Amino acid sequence: MRDLVLLVGVIATLAISGVGQDAGDGARVAIRKVLEEQQAAWNRQDLEGFMAGYWNSAELTFFSGAHESKGWQAALDRYKKSYQGAGHEMGKLEFRNLRIEILGPEAAFVRGEFHLTMPDGKTPHGLFTLVFRKFPEGWKIVHDHSAGEE
Repeated sequence: MRDLVLLVGVIATLAISGVGQDAGDGARVAIRKVLEEQQAAWNRQDLEGFMAGYWNSAELTFFSGAHESKGWQAALDRYKKSYQGAGHEMGKLEFRNLRIEILGPEAAFVRGEFHLTMPDGKTPHGLFTLVFRKFPEGWKIVHDHSAGEE
């Protein structure tokens, strides 16, 4: 009888961990899709489409260099000024070396690299860390910390 209880316990543990792994794999796929959609939007010069991957809230935080901005609109305004203002270009964006760590059923941590290829041949690049939360409408970035160089 004790062996039967032990066997049932092992099977239950494996089943539960398998379900958790499946949920984590599904979350990774969904998060990767958000980043792929952002990359595609950037490369078609669509900043609003790019920003669709971010939580549209005044509570969104964005750290870049020594600057902190708070709020979705502030982030969009900063991107417009830096990449669509006079004399600025968006270039071609590529994300690389994505590492997606699921922290729970509604939270994830993402690390990676961004690479821009500009029309003038410059290649700004850097590292980023993102915190994602799962909302009813899907996974969204709630915090972005990016650091780069020209």
